[in-house]
Amino acid sequence: MSDSIERLYEAVLAARNLDPEDSRTARLFQRGPAKVAKKLAEEAIEVAIDAVNGDHAGVVRESADLLYNLMVLWARAGVRPEDVWTEMTRREQLLGIAEKCPKPGRKVTRKAQGRSRPAADASIVTLSRVARDR
Repeated sequence: MSDSIERLYEAVLAARNLDPEDSRTARLFQRGPAKVAKKLAEEAIEVAIDAVNGDHAGVVRESADLLYNLMVLWARAGVRPEDVWTEMTRREQLLGIAEKCPKPGRKVTRKAQGRSRPAADASIVTLSRVARDR
């Protein structure tokens, strides 16, 4: 999998300086970091909506778009895939591969984790409403 991500990243790097008339990637780079971030956020929302709707094919399609836009954002920000893999290895050594590190300066206890669940549940309800009203 990481090979695919790295190939996509290298393709994005190669395309960023092409003619924006001919390359969607070059056009996206030219529009600046705010546009790149907006495209990434839009794709993440589309993946979430398709997941809430149980649309497996939609999740797959939108996830590919999400990864493409993430590679554009990484390239624009000077982040390389190996930088992310290094951070993932660090986290795996601390907590295990399937756990998310707490934000810096925060100590997360089991009790605190329980309090955050209603907000997460509220986000899912909001996504469900957006998907329903689509």
